[in-house]
Amino acid sequence: MKKFDIPIYYRSPVISVVKNARKITDPRKKDYTPSVLDFGPVKFLIARHFGFCYGVENAIEIAYKSLEQNPGKRVFLLSEMIHNPSVNEDLKSRGVKFIREHSGKQIIPWDELNSDDIVIVPAFGTTLEIQQMLASRGIDPYKYDTTCPFVEKVWNRAEALGRKNYTIIVHGKYNHEETIATFSHSKQNSPTLIVRNIEETKLLCEIILGKIDVSEFYTLFEGKYSEGFDVVRDLNHIGVVNQTTMLATETQAIADMIKTAMAEKYGEDKIKDHYADTSDTLCYATYDNQQATLGLLDGNADFAIVVGGYNSSNTSHIVELCESKLPVYFISGAEKIISEKQISHYNIHKNEEETTSDWLKISGNKPTEIILTSGASCPDAILDEVLQKIVSFYPGASAINEALEPFKVESLN
Repeated sequence: MKKFDIPIYYRSPVISVVKNARKITDPRKKDYTPSVLDFGPVKFLIARHFGFCYGVENAIEIAYKSLEQNPGKRVFLLSEMIHNPSVNEDLKSRGVKFIREHSGKQIIPWDELNSDDIVIVPAFGTTLEIQQMLASRGIDPYKYDTTCPFVEKVWNRAEALGRKNYTIIVHGKYNHEETIATFSHSKQNSPTLIVRNIEETKLLCEIILGKIDVSEFYTLFEGKYSEGFDVVRDLNHIGVVNQTTMLATETQAIADMIKTAMAEKYGEDKIKDHYADTSDTLCYATYDNQQATLGLLDGNADFAIVVGGYNSSNTSHIVELCESKLPVYFISGAEKIISEKQISHYNIHKNEEETTSDWLKISGNKPTEIILTSGASCPDAILDEVLQKIVSFYPGASAINEALEPFKVESLN
C-alpha cells in the first residue's frame, strides 16, 4: 500500500511499535485478537486495527502539500478535513480557513472566493452543486480534492445502478457530509432515498408492502428523498449502498430487510428483477476497525477508552460496539482525563460531555485491564498521550521501553 508523507508529529513512538509488530506477525490481518501492552499494575489491550486509514492519510498529505505549494495564497477547506479536532486545529493554525462548519453552517460567504484562492475538498467529498459553484468562480474543484477513494467507489456503484434504472437507497446519516455528497451524486442518475437505521427501513418496507399508505412516505422521509421521487414508480427496483463509516452489520441487516420485502411483494423467483444484490460498499478500514473492536471484546477488560472526534461517525460506531460489553469512555484526547479520580467523556446518546468520578481503579489484587482504540481519523500520537497519562497514575508501573520490548522487531525474529 502507498506510503503517505504526513507530519511526523502525528506519528507515535509507542503505538506505532505495536502496530508494526502486528504487521510483521499477521500481515494479512487474519488475527483480530488485541495486542497486550503490559505495564504491570495496568495493562492495555490494543486493537489489531485502528487509527489513520488510507483515505485520511491521503487527505492529510494533500492538505499540507497545498500549503507548501502555494505560499502567499489564501487556502480554504470546504469543511473539516476529517472529523478530528487536533488535525483541524493544526491546519487552522497554519492559516487554512474553513468555509463551512461540519453541520453545513456557512462561515465564509461563497462570493468572497476568487480564482486565485486554493480550495481543498475534504475526505468526505462534496456535492456536484458545490463543485459547479467553485468552477463558476474560476476555482478547479478537483485540483486539491482529497475525497476518499472508497467514497468515490460508492458514487460509482450508485451511478452503475442508476444506469440500470434502479432506485438507490443510501444507508447513512442524512446530515453527514459524506451522505450529503453521495446523495448529490446519486440523484443525478437515479431516484435516491436515505435511510438512517433499521427503524426507518421497517417503515420503508411497510410502504413497499402496502401496509402504510404511500401518501405517508413524504412525511416520514421528508428531506431524505430526491426531487420528483414517486413512491409507486420508484420503489419497484432497488439497490442499496451506504455511507462508508456505518456499522457493517446494520447495513447488511437493512439490505436483507429490503430484499425480503421485495421478494414478498414480487415473488422469490423474480427478486433479481427488482433488487440489485450489491456487495457491501463499506470501506476496508471501517470493516477492519469494527472487526478488531469485536476482537477486543472477547476478553475481560475493566473498561474501554475510545479516542477520536465527537462528530466522527466511524468512531461513534466503535463506541456502540464496546458499550454492548463494558463501560466506555469516549474522549477526544488526554486533556479529557482530569485526574485518576475524574474523566470528562462524550455521551453519544445525549450528544454531550459528562464527567465520571472514580473511573480508574489504582489499587487492587489484579492489574487494571483497559481496552484502547480509536477511529480512522485519530492520530496515533494522541493515543500515546492518553496511554502515558494513565500509566503515570500507577506507582511502580514499568517503563515504556520495558513494556514495548516484546513488540520490538528484533525480538520477533
